[in-house]
Amino acid sequence: MPKKILITGGCRSGKSRHALALTRNIFGEKLFVATAEALDSEMSERISKHRQERGSSWETFEEPVALTQTFNQLEGRSGILILDCLTLWISNLLIKDYKQDYILMEANRLMAQSERMQCQLVFVTNEVGAGIVPESKLCRDFRDVVGAVNQLVAQQCDEVIYMVSGIPTTIKSS
Repeated sequence: MPKKILITGGCRSGKSRHALALTRNIFGEKLFVATAEALDSEMSERISKHRQERGSSWETFEEPVALTQTFNQLEGRSGILILDCLTLWISNLLIKDYKQDYILMEANRLMAQSERMQCQLVFVTNEVGAGIVPESKLCRDFRDVVGAVNQLVAQQCDEVIYMVSGIPTTIKSS
């Protein structure tokens, strides 16, 4: 069974960089599923920087919403797949007016699909529950559903790594 890893931490904590570092000794295909959308020039610049960091050895699939379908298409592929990131995926779904129950159902479907994958999986997400209670309902809903999805994914992963200031700390290993 291929290994599943969750990398979590605060914004700009080195999660994506560490995910790429984990792949240096992996032979086979290098697949990257990106959930970010270039909705403004700043995000376009971030996406471009991430593409440069990955280099040309990565095959990138840009999918902001339909992750289960993307995993289904990649089911027979080998090597390693990085999904970056669950938090943006959830944000994309909330912006499209999907409700928490639907998002949790999709997260469960995604994890069920991940069991059929032939490649090692690295999920990247943000830890958003360590701060204050957000003022708006949308922000509270976002924090709540990200927390629930992160718990679901962490439970089903073999390893969970928490990033702090670029330093990885393993908080779960099998």
